[in-house]
Amino acid sequence: MDHYVPKDQVTTLLDHGLFTSAQLLGGFLVSSSTGNSEASPQLKAESLVLLGDSFFKEKEYRRAIHTYKQALLHLKTILKPTTTTSRSSLSASNRSSSPSSFNNSAINENEVKFRIASSYCALNENRAALIEMEGIPSKAKTLQMSLMMGKLYRYTRHTRAAAACYKECLRQCPYIIEAIIALAELGLSAKDIISLFPQTPSRSARAPFDHLESSRWLQRYVEAQCCIASNDYKGGLELFSELLQRFPNNIHILLEMAKVEAIIGKIDEAIMNFEKVRSIDPYVVAYMDEYALLLKTKSDQLKLNKLVHDLLNIDPTRPEVFVALSVLWERKDDRGALSYAEKSIRIDERHVPGYIVKGNLLLSMNRPDAAAIAFRGAQDLRADLRSYQGLVRSYLALSKIKEALHAAREAMKAMPQSAKALKLVGDVHASSTTGREKAKKFYESALRLEPGYLGAALALAELHVMEGRNGDAVSLLERYLKDWADDSLHVKLAQVFAATNMLQDALLHYQAALRINPQNEAAKKGLERLEKQMKGVDPDAPEEDEENDVEDVDGDVEETELL
Repeated sequence: MDHYVPKDQVTTLLDHGLFTSAQLLGGFLVSSSTGNSEASPQLKAESLVLLGDSFFKEKEYRRAIHTYKQALLHLKTILKPTTTTSRSSLSASNRSSSPSSFNNSAINENEVKFRIASSYCALNENRAALIEMEGIPSKAKTLQMSLMMGKLYRYTRHTRAAAACYKECLRQCPYIIEAIIALAELGLSAKDIISLFPQTPSRSARAPFDHLESSRWLQRYVEAQCCIASNDYKGGLELFSELLQRFPNNIHILLEMAKVEAIIGKIDEAIMNFEKVRSIDPYVVAYMDEYALLLKTKSDQLKLNKLVHDLLNIDPTRPEVFVALSVLWERKDDRGALSYAEKSIRIDERHVPGYIVKGNLLLSMNRPDAAAIAFRGAQDLRADLRSYQGLVRSYLALSKIKEALHAAREAMKAMPQSAKALKLVGDVHASSTTGREKAKKFYESALRLEPGYLGAALALAELHVMEGRNGDAVSLLERYLKDWADDSLHVKLAQVFAATNMLQDALLHYQAALRINPQNEAAKKGLERLEKQMKGVDPDAPEEDEENDVEDVDGDVEETELL
């Protein structure tokens, strides 16, 4: 009775994408007498690789790793093939577009190791993946392998080795945008990155990457990413805007712009760009958690609900979806929101917004120690303005003035042209009575640098009130009224008017705040107090803590506006 199982049929099934059938037939192949390791270890190894491929394609990564490793063990029992054989199999593998195709005459051991590493990556076991990849000789590494090595070195904090891998990628092909972004984030200058692009024709007769019009956009793109990575948000936005004119409706550029606008507080512009992206492609998930944060800032519960509903339908396994869920739940249940933020980090421990949202939640739950750890987690990955702001708030809540000042100064060093970084230093000084004069200078500097920066104006007004200069506070805030329809601005004015006993003016501003944002808690509570005052009732009589509550909530509103 013939027990022959055709190996080439497993390959055919794999090539046609029929992975379950390939897996079932592969099981027969591996267990057949012809695939017996004593009879032919070479055939057994090849059969195991094909079975491993079927597991890999079906995302059964543990089974794939186990099967590939068995194949490599059988390979070791065979006498080492001559270098020519391994060379020819390597070039065959490079030629092959399908990753499941192996040279029929020999197994490409490096390709098998790469697939073991890819499986480990899919399981988030980066160190194990790196060990496999380091077993591949550098001359045998393909572009795909170099890119994966760069990512793995970066994940395991081997920064220099990561940069070397990404550079190698760009020397071979300047259009690997992932490598450009990674090198920008690793601190390379635009000039250094552009100098990697091949200038002379290679052996493959590929045309050189010249500095003509065709490549100019890519150089602009490199410059934009380097600006963003070095916190020059304004410069980055200008370059992205220029690129957008050449590539209208480019989703990647629109998302990059929206993300930066969100960070620097251009809330309306960012929302507009996110909405534009969703109108072009309603199934985008990237950066949608940043959009959710903006909708929360605007208290647009309806849009936030719809966004989260859409994201859950698109792909409920992505970290962005859980950050958006956390943002949605924050109003209902802090603990539920926190568990969603933590789930986003478990899915992808490199997802910065997960840490930012977690830190802000912990602060609102009065757990500044844990919040500081979350913000430091965000900073280790990519220090942006929000992680600095979070760290400063955490340290101030812990009365660690020295650490808060250090974090604020770090922000100023990282972002010398940022009014928000200047305000952060001011916030630290304002926290102590002796530092108010210094705080005033920093707030004024921030406003000189960015006259439209409402956060600094609100903080300076608060300082005026503390020092009893209510008139100065009012005149400063009223300058912003014509340009800003902002609820926190009206709340601050209402509070100053109420403190100065100008109750009618206070009433108008609380009402204006609630028209803009009916959910503004500070306005609701302030209005309640004001009505009691207007009736001649002592607002503090029923609950002594009420006044503090108003101030605390206002602090949250103010910070939300800044973040």
